[in-house]
Amino acid sequence: MLKKQFYFLSVLLCLCNFQFVFAQISDTLRKETDSLRNYIIEENVVTGTRTVKRIIDVPYSVLRVEGAQYKYERKTSVDDVLGNIPGLFLQSRYGNHDVRISMRGFGSRSNSGIRGVRILLDGIPESEPDGQTRIEAIDFQSVGKIEVVKGNASSLYTNAPGGVINFINDITFENSFFKNFNEFGSFDLRSNGMKTGVHTASYNFLGTYNYHNAKGYRPHSEDYWHIVNSVLETTPAEFTHFNMYFNYVSGFIRLPGSLTKEQFDADPFQPNVRDIARDSKRITKKGRVGLRFETFFGENRENELELTAYGTMKYFERTAKRYRILSRDGIGASGRFVHNGTLFNRNNEFSIGGDLFHQTGPIEEYDNINGLKGDPLLDLFNETIGNAGMYFQNSVNLYEEKCDLLFTGRYDKVVFDSKNQQLSAVNSTLRFEKFTPKFSLNYKLLPTVAAYTSYGFSYDTPAFNELDNYPTSSQPTVILNPDLQAQKSRNFEIGLKGNLLFLERQSFRTFFFEATFFNSKIEDEIVPFEVFGDVYYRNSASTNRTGWELGAETEVLHNLQWKTAYTFSNFTYDAYTARAVDINGNISDKNYSGNGVPSVPKHNITSSLAYEHYFNEHVTGFIKGNIISISGMFTDDENSEVTQNYQLLSSLAGCDVALGNFNMIVSGGINNMMNKTYVAFININSASKEFYEAGEPRNYFGSINFNYNL
Repeated sequence: MLKKQFYFLSVLLCLCNFQFVFAQISDTLRKETDSLRNYIIEENVVTGTRTVKRIIDVPYSVLRVEGAQYKYERKTSVDDVLGNIPGLFLQSRYGNHDVRISMRGFGSRSNSGIRGVRILLDGIPESEPDGQTRIEAIDFQSVGKIEVVKGNASSLYTNAPGGVINFINDITFENSFFKNFNEFGSFDLRSNGMKTGVHTASYNFLGTYNYHNAKGYRPHSEDYWHIVNSVLETTPAEFTHFNMYFNYVSGFIRLPGSLTKEQFDADPFQPNVRDIARDSKRITKKGRVGLRFETFFGENRENELELTAYGTMKYFERTAKRYRILSRDGIGASGRFVHNGTLFNRNNEFSIGGDLFHQTGPIEEYDNINGLKGDPLLDLFNETIGNAGMYFQNSVNLYEEKCDLLFTGRYDKVVFDSKNQQLSAVNSTLRFEKFTPKFSLNYKLLPTVAAYTSYGFSYDTPAFNELDNYPTSSQPTVILNPDLQAQKSRNFEIGLKGNLLFLERQSFRTFFFEATFFNSKIEDEIVPFEVFGDVYYRNSASTNRTGWELGAETEVLHNLQWKTAYTFSNFTYDAYTARAVDINGNISDKNYSGNGVPSVPKHNITSSLAYEHYFNEHVTGFIKGNIISISGMFTDDENSEVTQNYQLLSSLAGCDVALGNFNMIVSGGINNMMNKTYVAFININSASKEFYEAGEPRNYFGSINFNYNL
């Protein structure tokens, strides 16, 4: 009864606010503002080309999201802050745990963690040397901006065929401050913490602590996390920066498991009884320390040198069939040199750089006795992953500061080594290496409108957990799967992006747009499959991916912002014959040629309408409505089942009160307002047909943040 009353009051509040909003639209209460814009095409970014460039000058799709643009939003998961990016598809699994991030289909294969998309935190890899990523250590309360590169970035980054996402901590503040943030919501969601910044003439220091705790919307899905994060930025000399980075996360989550169609239809939120019996859970402790030195030198500061070094630690417990304990320590470094000069009397920028990342540590396996670790040690392996890569790029202006040609290339070598510590004669080593070039062209039709195209190659090695050998491989007695090859692709895109201003108008004064057509031809695509309930990976022969990404944002009326994104994906297996083993052990060869790629919607649409109203110099109000529409997706390579289409409505309202050096932000909202039942995560190619994991039902959230500027 209380929930129904709260829902009714929330809807009534939204309707009242909308009525007030549209009554006030015509007022000219404040000077022009860009605070609601998610794409600022004039802004500099570093993630797209590993050098500082304006978005309009980068010859592919690069977007930047400012932290101020989601200050009223819930900040529990990555889809809370990156939900409206064209070409980006997020499948959330219990908050920010095991989120599947897919760009142009890359990343859709992963049933655990993020694959095919490089994740950075302050430019330092959050992804491991093999490309696998989990993002529990990223605190969205601490992030100040996010840079998103869509499409093949393998010529600059390791294992990045789908793109790169760089989360950048909020270190550019101009005044010291202290902030207390508090989030709460349905299913006992609690997130509390503090954020402090110290600003002086010679350094900036940022420190955050966040405690997250939630019961979960399914039985056996509770989780909690402690996240500590800090950045120290100093300027020891003019045009020189020295930064120190530290983060640490410790947490726990229980996993309710996936369901069959029959189970999902009967009760979509019930847990899988097998996962209850195993007490399926994950315990994580992970940390990193990093140092970065950057300087500009030369007569006209035309040279830039950046050196980065970091150390990592990871401790991980997981219960499934067995109780597994993984411990890894890592060390990494990267460097880059950039020179701005001329080539044949044309402006030219040349850069060269490299990356090293090495991780090693033991994996212990025990019996899983109802979620408890058995006493006898069953297996003990020592696993080592090493990645070494070098890249170069050259950007030359071809015509009157309008047309630029960018050529990039990268060589990577990734080595996997697994040693059985109990049977010293049983060892496996696999090496993957490749050079991947890319050519890109950018032509500015107007100072803020550009056409671009690119063609390049990508290379994506298996992750270590994807190399587990399976009973029907060509050499079933070795540790690592000898048959699994790296995934390779040829990628083409052509697009148009721009930002038009018509400030003399009363409506539609600003208009940002982007449109991209892409095609990828993939060889040896890595896909998951099951044998006797265990997940393994194999290669399909060839895959063809074609699609469109469309995005637009405009100021409909004064301070009323409309934003929309549409992605069309037509992904099919051109040639794919695979051996399948069902739950009864029956073996058969199946031809999946012509089938659709699972876990990728053909149509992905998001649209939002937001209004910010300035009552006076002390009080600002905000309201937003959002809709997401996702078409049905195949659950497996056989295309045996398809999920249903779904549409989700959400609303958000907030208020920012500023009094002198003090300000308070209060916000609240409703997600899945119509209480739709939908499939949020697909467990691909489950032999037992346990494909389905439900998304959150209708849920409420609120936040109250206090900030004091010194």
